[in-house]
Amino acid sequence: MQDLHNIRKEYILLELDEANINPNPFKQFSDWLDDALSSDNLYPNTMILSTVSAENRPSSRIVLLKQYSEKGFDFFTNYKSKKGRHLENFGFASLLFFWPEFQRQVRIEGKVEKLSADKSDEYFLKRPFESQVSAWASPQSNIIPNRRTLIDWHEEFKSVFKDTLPKRPPHWGGYRLLPDLFEFWQGRENRLHDRIEYIKEKEGWKFHRLAP
Repeated sequence: MQDLHNIRKEYILLELDEANINPNPFKQFSDWLDDALSSDNLYPNTMILSTVSAENRPSSRIVLLKQYSEKGFDFFTNYKSKKGRHLENFGFASLLFFWPEFQRQVRIEGKVEKLSADKSDEYFLKRPFESQVSAWASPQSNIIPNRRTLIDWHEEFKSVFKDTLPKRPPHWGGYRLLPDLFEFWQGRENRLHDRIEYIKEKEGWKFHRLAP
């Protein structure tokens, strides 16, 4: 068994205090994302999306945040994928952002709904041609014989669309997570981390500190 007990790093870079946190969690998120965007992080919009199956089994994977506002957080995928099936059966999910260069993470929970067809069409047309073709070629999350089969399907669809721009497949589109909970985590020394949680209430957002 590989011993990982001695892999340890002290968190001493920054702090998160109630006196200077933004009372609006979307604005607090925006401030932290701006920091990540201005850093050397190659994928600052990377997030872990966690869903739950009909059998109550959780599942997580990395996806990319494509747009956000106070309406919610948008991402795109195959509706027939594993995550798509989970969201069809159980319309709640969580997002997790981790920015190690700042020793920060943000956890967001809420209900998920499909974006409109127009919104999905708009984003699909912005994708590179090869990515558009892949959305048609890949039966995401299904078992396939081998990689050669996948490449052959991709080449077949490239031929189909060689003289025309691909339209969005009906099985592919966007989702929006509508937050009702945020947690901002800032690593601190001695594992006494800062954790500020926001809960959505009828009159707006309330925040409080959590023990690490």
